[in-house]
Amino acid sequence: MFNAVALLGTLTGIFLAAGFLIGGVFGMTAALVIAFIINFISYWYSDRIVLRLYRARPSKSVRLGSIVSRLSKEAKIPKPRLYVIPQKVPNAFATGRDPAHSAVAVTEGLLEFDDDEIEGVVAHELAHIRNRDVLVQTLAATIGGAIAYLAQIGYWSLLMGNRRDGGGNLVGLVLVIIFAPLAAMLIRLAISRSREYRADRTGAYFSKNPNGLASALERISKYTEERPMRGSNATSHMWIVNPFRDDWFTRMFSTHPPVHDRIRKLREMHLD
Repeated sequence: MFNAVALLGTLTGIFLAAGFLIGGVFGMTAALVIAFIINFISYWYSDRIVLRLYRARPSKSVRLGSIVSRLSKEAKIPKPRLYVIPQKVPNAFATGRDPAHSAVAVTEGLLEFDDDEIEGVVAHELAHIRNRDVLVQTLAATIGGAIAYLAQIGYWSLLMGNRRDGGGNLVGLVLVIIFAPLAAMLIRLAISRSREYRADRTGAYFSKNPNGLASALERISKYTEERPMRGSNATSHMWIVNPFRDDWFTRMFSTHPPVHDRIRKLREMHLD
């Protein structure tokens, strides 16, 4: 809970600063009202927002349901709601505010994997739920997206010449456009990398097969390199592997540890 409160406070601060740079005191006041609404919605409904974003629908897969039921008992958490995303690129994420209100979403492409690989991926996502990472991740996705949207407003204000205070406000708009998305991305980076390593290790204990997850990560990574997904970069940290197009800028601010490092650590694991 402390991490969630700290994240909300930090991202709200960035949001208010961006509002002030765009519109002065009035802009900051408007941003404060919007931030309050976003924080409320993010806490209670962010999981639904993310699932709708990717057109996720309730899963009817008996195979997936059986895997999740067994691994949920192993993880000692309630069975999460299951969703399937109509996307051929294999991937998955978990969302929700706590283990009792959680969901796991997998793509149609992932369902074509072997059972051991699906179990590895699902176990990783259940580890996020068990470790209570999902609330922080989902809040970061929702509020980070709002900050990026605010930066877009600043960008269009700059292009339209909507400047009340002359050069000073122009500098503020430039700062918002450049640094607000970077600030949100750096926060996601801070909360994500160590959590991925921990979820890999915890999930491997749930499935009792670290090689299953290692194999899945390898296949997902290769598939993503060839056919990256389309979606909101603000949600990149939620997926088990960043599914979006990779370039030098993305790698500089990657929300995930290098896949080859994750695979190596899993291959070296010994479950005693």
